[in-house]
Amino acid sequence: MTEGFKTEQEAFWSGAFGDDYVDRNRGEVLAAGRTHMFSNALRRAGTIGSAVEFGPNIGLNLVALRRLLPAIDLAAVEINAKAVESLKRMDGVEVHHGSILDRHVTRTFELAFCSGVLIHINPDALPTVYDNLHAASHRLILLAEYYNPAPVAIPYRGHAERLFKRDFAGEMLDRFPDLRLVDYGFQYHRDPNFPADDLNWFLLEKTGR
Repeated sequence: MTEGFKTEQEAFWSGAFGDDYVDRNRGEVLAAGRTHMFSNALRRAGTIGSAVEFGPNIGLNLVALRRLLPAIDLAAVEINAKAVESLKRMDGVEVHHGSILDRHVTRTFELAFCSGVLIHINPDALPTVYDNLHAASHRLILLAEYYNPAPVAIPYRGHAERLFKRDFAGEMLDRFPDLRLVDYGFQYHRDPNFPADDLNWFLLEKTGR
């Protein structure tokens, strides 16, 4: 395992496979699908002035958010150096290069979110990521991930132990009594206008309890 990382999955995504992922995930069609998802996922969120993304890759979700909310204050935590180079070329984005298993942001945001990221985290490390997401938000948390009612590992592009499905939102609701479910939905890969991964999204809110 690469020195400095706590899990094999971190080393995997920070290296050559993560670099290849950067090259695969570009284009306006993908960006349009992300914009469509956020327009649905945040319809009950109220005003959002700031957001931090855990694991943004090259920032397609940040592009989508800025299209919907031009004045939003954005930040990102990304493990892959090649993706970080792309993020740093985006105007007005506070970029942190590192693992989401570590604390990087020193302030809180109205929205902390991740999309297609928790599915690639070592299951033993998920509580740490949940804690970091919770700590980074003072109001909303959005999870957009593959859902399964019970934890399951699935081969990913020929690799074992690199993709995991489970009820991420349910686990966060159980872990943090101050969270409530605001809204949830599904994005379908056969949508004729906005095809994307089959993601379930869950919008959670801190209640102050």
